Amino acid sequence: MRVLFTTPILENPPAGGPQLRIENSIKALSGICDLHIIARTPEVMIGGDDSIQFYRGYCREFSISPSFAGLSSSRYLRALQTRYRRYAYAEADADFILRTVERNKIQVIWFGFGNISMPLIRSIKRRRPELKLVCDTDSVWSRFILRELPYEPDARRRFEIEQQGREKEQEEREWVDLCDVTTAVSSVDADYYRSIAADRDRVMLFSNVIDLDTYRMALPPSDFHKPCIYLAGTFGHMHSPMDRAARWVLDDILPKVRTRIPDVHFYIVGRGAEKTLSSIKDPNVTVTGKLPSVLPYLCNATVALVPLQFESGTRFKILEAGACNVPIVSTTLGAEGIPVQHGTHVLLADDAITFADAIVQLISDRHLRASLAAGCRRLIEDGYSLRTLEREGSAIMRMIAS
Repeated sequence: MRVLFTTPILENPPAGGPQLRIENSIKALSGICDLHIIARTPEVMIGGDDSIQFYRGYCREFSISPSFAGLSSSRYLRALQTRYRRYAYAEADADFILRTVERNKIQVIWFGFGNISMPLIRSIKRRRPELKLVCDTDSVWSRFILRELPYEPDARRRFEIEQQGREKEQEEREWVDLCDVTTAVSSVDADYYRSIAADRDRVMLFSNVIDLDTYRMALPPSDFHKPCIYLAGTFGHMHSPMDRAARWVLDDILPKVRTRIPDVHFYIVGRGAEKTLSSIKDPNVTVTGKLPSVLPYLCNATVALVPLQFESGTRFKILEAGACNVPIVSTTLGAEGIPVQHGTHVLLADDAITFADAIVQLISDRHLRASLAAGCRRLIEDGYSLRTLEREGSAIMRMIAS
């Protein structure tokens, strides 16, 4: 089957978070269909020729849509260009995609991060209603937005959150019926999409997984401190799930850990962290920002943390730590969508005291660390590898072809 994969998120590999979703989707789909890729991302963000060659290795044809081709390397000028092109080039992107469809006799358009691609989905469905469309989601975006409400005291911002969440709910109700298949990263997300779909069978699993072959032991940085706890993600503003999670650890959890393990070091790793958490002056807290690879820190961490209080989807943080045999302490919501068991795969804790106790327990007990790490690794090998994604992708192709 000929499939056109188009996505607004494509960056220089290797990367984390949303980019892992895209990379692994491309790897899996390339093995089960005749794949073509159109990136709706500036070339400067993809990473230049080397990165483009990486993606070309998984597809028949790679191109960049008109609204993002030739954008400036200057972040500020690029922001202005993007703002203008979002309106001036809206139909040009659809034209470009449909010309690619005609030239290559494409049967399916697969929208990576379809939950933020609705204007394009609407345009293409209106113009070519016979084409098969897949809306590939990374989460339930309305939940991602609305779950912040209990943690936001400001009335004006609460109103904005409520409004944005309800608007996204309306989009979700539209695309589950507009597209031939809506994918979900977990059974939790699938249950939601099926509850609002006219045809429940058109919601199918396409899980968050990892390529286990890319997670190999790496030497720690020269100044690495142990024992240590590790938090990774994408940061960016004070209201983001990761920034709030980091602040919760810093303000409420870390002080409790230090009463029993005074020399524990805290590593905060990920894009944007150096901006939003730059005020931290604690010598036992290291904020790295984005790294070429997280493996030197992750592979050598004593404990990995997933202290999320609001989010949606499934967490690569758990999959990556498990792949690296690093034990995990997570909130219940942080492990949502992954069938982990407390005490077998991870330790679960939802308040600061219990979370701190779990960290101390793991740092103090190497046998428990080894047991949890091994249990989580087995869980990932069995259900969260590229083989799983290929099986799920094949099921989607059979559904579309039937």
